[in-house]
This record gives sequence, structure tokens and C-alpha cells, in this order.
Amino acid sequence: MTLTVERAQAPAPTQARPFGLVRHSLALGRRSLTKTLRTPEQLLDVTLQPIVFLLVYVYLLGGAVAGSTHDYLQVLLPAIMVQTVMFGGMATGVNLNTDIGKGVFDRFRSLPIGRSAPLIGSVLGDLIRYFVAVVSLLGFGSLMGFRIQTDPVSALAACLLTILFSFCLSWAFVMVGMLMRQPGGVQGVAFLVLFPLTFGTSMIAPKETLPGWLQAWVEVNPVAHVMDASRGLMLGGPVATPVMWTLLWSAVFLAVFAPLAVRAYRRRT
Repeated sequence: MTLTVERAQAPAPTQARPFGLVRHSLALGRRSLTKTLRTPEQLLDVTLQPIVFLLVYVYLLGGAVAGSTHDYLQVLLPAIMVQTVMFGGMATGVNLNTDIGKGVFDRFRSLPIGRSAPLIGSVLGDLIRYFVAVVSLLGFGSLMGFRIQTDPVSALAACLLTILFSFCLSWAFVMVGMLMRQPGGVQGVAFLVLFPLTFGTSMIAPKETLPGWLQAWVEVNPVAHVMDASRGLMLGGPVATPVMWTLLWSAVFLAVFAPLAVRAYRRRT
């Protein structure tokens, strides 16, 4: 009798669907957005904090720096908008570090999705923080007397340019979130980076009044270019050069820090 041995056929490989990483990233971005909307207290840093900064700077420094609180508000608000959105990007790195510590990303590893999809999704979901920051700050600034001197299209361009720059820079905070072991470490490093970037500009005082060495830093500071572009688009003035530098720096930050953040994430998980 001849025994016939049937070979177990290996299951056919699942055909990869096109744009899988994009779909998975968007799905996880929706998860991150839902989590933020269900815990609105996470948005206090991009709603109340910029209002406090605006009130303190305008009414404590406005008369001394600009001679008028209204004139100072006009110059200050576009710069505060840049600062607020940048600080909102810091929270992305902190939240990712917290989720990894809680084991959330261990579950993602068991799913048939791209390894970097949870990271990209979290960054995309946190874009809501940037839009909330811009809307709340412009709304309260209007109540204080801020008025756009150009046109709505230019003002919208200023907001979108600020969000684009902060989104690209946020990948640096994502990388820090992957490298640090505790959320407190992420915040400490992020503040060390953000303070010289935001305050080493003409946000509070005109560049001409600063010491020579600080003026040199303002000239090369990427955040100073974003603030100049935002002011030009909202209040009028030259915008071509600062916009060009802002787009260039945004591309550099995205090209450098996004791959490094994904690499650090894969090594950690």
C-alpha cells in the first residue's frame, strides 16, 4: 500500500494594500484626536497659557517698549502665536513618551500595521492643538483690540505657515520623547530648546535694542524668521525673504528629525 503524504500548503501571503501606511497613520491619528477631545483639559496649555502671556506682556511692557499697549499688542500677537504653537508641539513628545511607558505601543506592535504608523498618527492627531491655539489666541486678541492690517487670505497664510513650521519642528520633540525615559525629562529638554529659540527673537523688544551678540543670534534664529513672516502677513511689510527662510527651515527640520524620530521609536519598541 502506498502512503500518500500530503504536504501542508503554506498560506498565501496577504497582498499588501496600497497606501497602507497612510491609511493606518490616519486611523491612529483619529484615535489621538478622539483622546484629546475627550480630555479637553489637555488643551489648557494652548488656550489659557497664551492668553496669560498676552495679558502680562501687553500691560506690563507695552507702555515701556512701544509707548502704547494697543501698538504693542499689534506687534506682539503674531509672535505670541508662533510661540504658542511651538509649545504645543512639545506636548506631542511628552504624550508619546507617556503612552510608551504605559505599554500602549506594545499593543500596536501586535497589529498588522506599519511600525511607524503609531508615531505618525500621534503627530497628525496633535495638529488639533495647533489650530485650537491659533483660534483661541486670535479670538481673545480681537477682544483686546488686535486688528489684521492686510487681508483675510494673508492672515490665513500666516496661521498656516506657523502651523507648518511647528509641525516640522515637533519631530524634534518626538525624537526627544523616544530617547528620554520619563515625561519630565522630555519637558526639561524641550524647554531648554524652546526658550532660546522663542525669546532670542524680536518677540518682546525690537531687534535694534538688543546687544550685538543677541542681534547676531536673531539674524540666524529660524523662529525669528517665522515671527517676521507672520507679522508681515498680518500687519504688512516685506514677507518674501522670511517666508522663504521659514519654508527652508521647515523642510530641514522635517528631513532631519522625522527619520531620526522614527529610527529611535523602532529601536525603543
